[in-house]
Amino acid sequence: MRQKALSAATAALAGLAAVTMAAPAPASASAVTIRVERGHTETVREWFDPFTCPTNMVLTGRSHHGDENNATTYYCSFIFINDEQARVFIGDWTPGQKESRSSYSAPADQALVGRWHTGDENGTTKYRSATISWQGRQVRLTDPLWTGEYKESSHTWQADYNKVMVGRSHTGDENGRTKYQYATVTVAD
Repeated sequence: MRQKALSAATAALAGLAAVTMAAPAPASASAVTIRVERGHTETVREWFDPFTCPTNMVLTGRSHHGDENNATTYYCSFIFINDEQARVFIGDWTPGQKESRSSYSAPADQALVGRWHTGDENGTTKYRSATISWQGRQVRLTDPLWTGEYKESSHTWQADYNKVMVGRSHTGDENGRTKYQYATVTVAD
């Protein structure tokens, strides 16, 4: 009887070991490939034309040369995650700020998609931000950082690889200083 009990126990352990070994290994989080790709560049009369990036694009750069009567160039980009285009949901314009002492940072996990400036440095500037989603999941914008200062009347700035614009700050007139805030595009698990 003892022999049968040992054989049964050995068989049960062997069966358990076989089941345990045969079970698939736990799936690890699959790697996600993110690509921010420029898709639109537009030059507008800054003092007159509100600017918003085209559908499903976010701001990734800006260029301005001269005073408030000169044109501004905006750079907009698509966000691709695993080669699938992310969706951008545009919000409303912010209340206006006096341009000569303006500073704006988009809410957490929102990118800038538009800017509207009227007048000179005493005029107002408004911003427009947007949320971004991919496969129904919120796209995260992490590690926001500010650039160094640029002379407003003579600069071109573009975000680094896989980064988007999330804020802007300006002090003074066209010879004053402009800074940009940018963040890294990520997807939460």
